[in-house]
Amino acid sequence: MMLDEVEEDGDDAVPIDTLERYFAAHGWKHERDGDEIVAHVKGSWTEFELRAIWRGEDGVLQFLALPDIRVADERRGAIYETIGLINEQLWIGHFELWSSSGILLYRHAAMLPEEPVLTIDQAEMMIDAAIDECERFYPVFQFVLWGGKSPKEAIAASMIETQGEA
Repeated sequence: MMLDEVEEDGDDAVPIDTLERYFAAHGWKHERDGDEIVAHVKGSWTEFELRAIWRGEDGVLQFLALPDIRVADERRGAIYETIGLINEQLWIGHFELWSSSGILLYRHAAMLPEEPVLTIDQAEMMIDAAIDECERFYPVFQFVLWGGKSPKEAIAASMIETQGEA
């Protein structure tokens, strides 16, 4: 299925339907259970779990990207500081750490109360933004967790702009 076919088929779809067709069009492994869908996508650094939950009664689509990072108890203070510094730089969405499991994730929500329709362009922007932010900051988290760097050092080290290709 091509993305333009997804657009034609999804004019009156609820958000989860649109995401399901989008994931299928990209050939991404995914599972749906009612108003929740989970897909798995290979990124540059790791595989991501993409999870969306539609709350029709509130008109809110919550979108999560989990970049396969678990934080041990002894590293949580440094990661919380890192998350705070990173979130200051984000316009849309935010990173957080689930306290019960130590799972790091990116979260974004879209309010669609009037007409609960998610266009394919909106879905693509939401998914791309989540993956892009996870890819952009993955090295920062790794520098803090495994490289022995402070959050500020990790951000400075991984945010260096490069030009050209090696």
